[in-house]
Amino acid sequence: MSGESTLVIDDNPQNLKLLRVLLLSEGYQVRTATDAEEGLRILTSFTARLVLMDLQLPGMDGLELTRRLKSDPALRGVIVIALTAYAMKGDREKALAAGCDDYVSKPINTAGLVKIIAAHLARRLPQDAGEKSRSSLAGEVSDARMS
Repeated sequence: MSGESTLVIDDNPQNLKLLRVLLLSEGYQVRTATDAEEGLRILTSFTARLVLMDLQLPGMDGLELTRRLKSDPALRGVIVIALTAYAMKGDREKALAAGCDDYVSKPINTAGLVKIIAAHLARRLPQDAGEKSRSSLAGEVSDARMS
């Protein structure tokens, strides 16, 4: 579903670049952030339908950020796909319990990730236009391998 707005939050510059180029090549609108706080700031002015969330972020981790997004009425409909290089037993369950809609371990299969993203976007309709306010945040799985 090209044209959809996405936010990639990852503290690794190489991952950010790869994911940005991949999503842009598929026709998505892309913003990037290197930590949770920057991601929250971006979401105050950018309406993302989908967030690719690294779980191992400096400061606030991706699980806590996901909990905050899913508890905010204006953002709970945002699709969150967890990305992690530290895939341990039970991590998938933790990510899903925090509110992530899917879980992808790194390294990521780029073709597989594109399919996962498209499948999630196809299943979800955009939230009400009235849910565009982002001010409430200002204060505060498919396994695939990267080739």
